[in-house]
Amino acid sequence: MVLRPDWLPALSAFESAARHQNFAHAAEELNLTASAVSHHVRKLESRLGVALFQRHARGVTLTSEGRRLADASGSALADMEGVLHTLGGERDDRHRVRITTLHSLAYTWLIPRLGAFTDRHPDIRLSFDTETALARFDEGGPDLGIRHGPGHWPGLTAHHLMTETLFPVASPRMPGFDAIRTPADIARVPLILDHARQGWLDWFRAADVHNVRLDERHSFSDTTDALNAAVFGIGAALARERVVVPYLADGRLVELPGPRLPARWGYHVVYPAHRRLRPAAQAFVDWVLSVSAV
Repeated sequence: MVLRPDWLPALSAFESAARHQNFAHAAEELNLTASAVSHHVRKLESRLGVALFQRHARGVTLTSEGRRLADASGSALADMEGVLHTLGGERDDRHRVRITTLHSLAYTWLIPRLGAFTDRHPDIRLSFDTETALARFDEGGPDLGIRHGPGHWPGLTAHHLMTETLFPVASPRMPGFDAIRTPADIARVPLILDHARQGWLDWFRAADVHNVRLDERHSFSDTTDALNAAVFGIGAALARERVVVPYLADGRLVELPGPRLPARWGYHVVYPAHRRLRPAAQAFVDWVLSVSAV
């Protein structure tokens, strides 16, 4: 079967609808009406003689034939976008991936692992934004983000990256360090806070320590700043498993007695649901998900 030029609008509408599993979201992406997207899809189904979607009250799902065409069309359109960027004089931008993430995660977990990515993808350039405010994924904004949270944000596709646990740490040179034998002893030293939703009260409850007055003395907006304060003996900090690794490895901080508390939230890779990732961004997503699974 010859692919005629007048098939392209229908294929574009189908590819977007297949990616969103929703005609209305595809219409928003393509600046069309939902009925126009539906018309393009039905036209394509009529020409092919197969059903590409199963339609039901809650939306649409791909048939096996639709899945085959979605895989092929998505790959082809991504390749075309890459070529168009090159022809438009945006070669450098085609290989650049803009990522927004937490400073603490970038500093202690992500950056030490980046060498493996750059060895595998020497042409891809990475730009990191670690501002505390949540980035807007609009035109000219980041390609993707790594967020700490519940795993669902309106308008974003989210892939679970990894969980974490919370536990207390302190420097061996902190005054009173040698007297800490039990979780209850930790309640007697100055405590350092970050701005996390789970904190010392949650941990002491998990440690079965009740009716104590906590000396929550210092507070930092960034987790690494809280850990650095603990390094200098200012107090005990509630560490995040993924972030504290280098501090424990070189002995700057030591884990204190008590349980490891599972965090309510984890880390997730996110990007706009309405926008297909460019090949370079997809390569980074695939890599970081594979690294977190090790």
